[in-house]
Formats: sequence, C-alpha cells, structure tokens
Amino acid sequence: MNVYFDTLERRAPEQREAALMAALAAQVAHAKTHARAFAASLRDIDAARVASRGALAQLPVIRKHELLEQQRASNASDVFGGFSALGWGAAPQRALRVFASPGPIYEPEGSGSDYWRMARALFAAGLRAGDLAHNTFSYHFTPAGAMMESGAFALGCTVFPGGTGQTEQQVQAMAALKPSAYIGTPSFLKIILEKADELGVALPSLTKASVGGEAFPPSLRDWLLSRGIGAYQSYGTADLGLVAYETSAREGLVIDEGVIVEIVRPGTGEPVPDGEVGEVVVTTLNPGYPLIRFGTGDLSAVLAGQCPSGRTNTRIKGWMGRADQTAKVRGMFVHPAQVAEIARRHPEVRKARLIVSGEMANDSMALHIEVAGSPIGLAARVADSVRDVTKLRADVTVCAPGSLPNDGKVIADVRSYR
Repeated sequence: MNVYFDTLERRAPEQREAALMAALAAQVAHAKTHARAFAASLRDIDAARVASRGALAQLPVIRKHELLEQQRASNASDVFGGFSALGWGAAPQRALRVFASPGPIYEPEGSGSDYWRMARALFAAGLRAGDLAHNTFSYHFTPAGAMMESGAFALGCTVFPGGTGQTEQQVQAMAALKPSAYIGTPSFLKIILEKADELGVALPSLTKASVGGEAFPPSLRDWLLSRGIGAYQSYGTADLGLVAYETSAREGLVIDEGVIVEIVRPGTGEPVPDGEVGEVVVTTLNPGYPLIRFGTGDLSAVLAGQCPSGRTNTRIKGWMGRADQTAKVRGMFVHPAQVAEIARRHPEVRKARLIVSGEMANDSMALHIEVAGSPIGLAARVADSVRDVTKLRADVTVCAPGSLPNDGKVIADVRSYR
C-alpha cells in the first residue's frame, strides 16, 4: 500500500523551501492585488522581495481579533473585512459557501477538490478510497464538517454526515452502516464507544480515525488502540484549513505542503529559535483566502530532525496551549507585547517572563529576565522600563540563560482566585 499521499511529502528540504519561497512572493503580490486589507497593510512592501523567511518575518502578523474588527467595520458588500479574494455578486471569484465561527468571524470556502487540503491528513490516518467515513464534526455554521468531508471525497471515500450530538443515534448508524473510519473530536469518539458498550452494541468495523479540534492525550490514544482503533491527529483552523498532521511515526505533526509555518514569540512577530515554544503563525498559499502571517493563537515548537515516516517537511510538537496570556493587574491590562517591548529596550535581555502572583486586588508582578553575566544596574533600568510601558511596578530578577521554562509563556498568572 502506498504510504505517501503524493511525491511532495518526500521532496528534498531545499527543493521544498525554494518552491515555497517562490510561491510566497507570488502570494504576497496576489494578496495585495485581490484583498483590500492586504493592499493597505502591505502597500509599502515590494512583493517580489518577500522571497525568504527573513523577509516574511518583517511583515505584520494578522490575529483573529483583527479579522473580527475588520469584518465588523466593513460594509455589507465585504463581509470578510478585505482579507478575502472570494465573495459573491460582483466579486472576482465566487465563494462556494460561507461559514461563521464564534465571534462571529466569517470564513469563505472556494471551489475545487479538497479546498481545505484535508485529504493529506486523512490519508496519513489510514483512510483510503472505498472507505466509509463517519464524520461527526459540525455541519452547522462552522466549516469543520465540510472541511473534512471535502478531503474524504478527494480520497474517494463515502461519508456519513453524522454531525454532533445524538450519541445513541450515532451508535445505531455505525452498527447499521459499519464504517471503517471515524472523523471528529477524540473525546466524542470515546463517548460513542462507551455508549455502544452501555447499549451492548459491538462496532468491530471501526478501525481507524482522524481526530482534531482538541487535545489528544496519549492516554486516550492508547485507550482507542486497545479498542482496535488507530487514531491520528490533524491540526487546522477554519481560516487556514490544514496546518499539520500526525503520521504513523507518532512523533509530532508534519507541516502541510500548502502552508508556511513560523513559530514566534507570543505578542510579537519575531521568530524564535527552533525548539523554543512560541505562537504558531501561518501563511497560506490559498489564493482565495490569502492570509499572510496569520497568528493562530496556538503554542507549539519545531521538532528537530525529519519524521521517521520518511516525510521530509518540518515537524511541530502539536498543540501546547494558547498564546494569549493577557492579564489584568491592579485594574490595568498587561499584554505579552508589552513584555516584548520591555525586553527590546534592553539588548542584554535574551528572554523575559512576567509572573503575576498574590491574590486578586492584592497582586504583584515580578519580571524574570535571562541575561549573560551580571550587567551593573540592569535590574533597575528594566524596572524603570516596566513602569514606563505598563504603568505598573515590578520586581526584576536576573536569571542565567536557559533557566526560564521553555513553555511559551511570556506572562504566567499564578494568582489565587479564591
């Protein structure tokens, strides 16, 4: 059996990087021409020069709250806030469907086979032409159900659109139709199997699963394996489609071939060294919705080396938490971007972590900074910068390089909320 979706997965890394960087310059040019928001934010950028990761890192990061703000500010003829090349009516390209995620944030779907590129993840999870896939992602408002269904169709699978909830009916449908594959959240699969046990219904046909939408702990993976089901993660968003996927090696998630992924320091657009935890920022090569440097708000880190499965693209560790670490201290909001600004003011500071402790209404801040050596007076100067940037006071502790946790946290809120 072929274990690779296509030849792209085994390209030489330098060949892939050259292709991605060439496509990046073209995508930036396309976004400036066809998406009003990028025409404004990138108006001073020469698209032809954005052909390296260094050049990409100089562009602004677009975060979800900005999409929401732009969409709310736009008139009814541009519900996507100027970020999409798709629309309806007089728009250059017709959107096939429109979805709404909580916010609401509206996302367009263009036409074409496997628009969201999910077939690659489903293939890595073992799905093949002729499989019946029981899809329990939502078909209502949000795109998850349609995203996975389009990928399954591209593989030649038949899909049962189970949607969410109605656990007993899900069991009955599985018992009658005998699907070989499940698509949905891992926790709902566990609920379905436990309900089947309660009803005395065997589901031996179910042997493979593509799961996503939430964390997938090893304990649940092993529990499913004990039931004869090999489940593999996919990681994507409603805005981007597929970002990365798990393989049979079960060592991190391999990045999809249709995106460029950066890991940046939370609150900034600055890439971190490989292995350091930061926010996942994605540039999609989708011409219909050409998001350039979209901040997912998710934390992850690059894994060293190539996947043992033989796929040569970069791997990430998977979901490691959320990057939005804003804290309210003594009535004032403190943001990761402010911590980054404080560090920028002092070149000696390699890394900074703000710890908020105490109890609500009686809290305190301490900024821990990694510094080589013991520069005289640095702690006092940094404390002054904290006060200037946040309007709050903080104790400053100087730490040795490498001593702060590698967990992506810029602000650690350890207060008691009793």
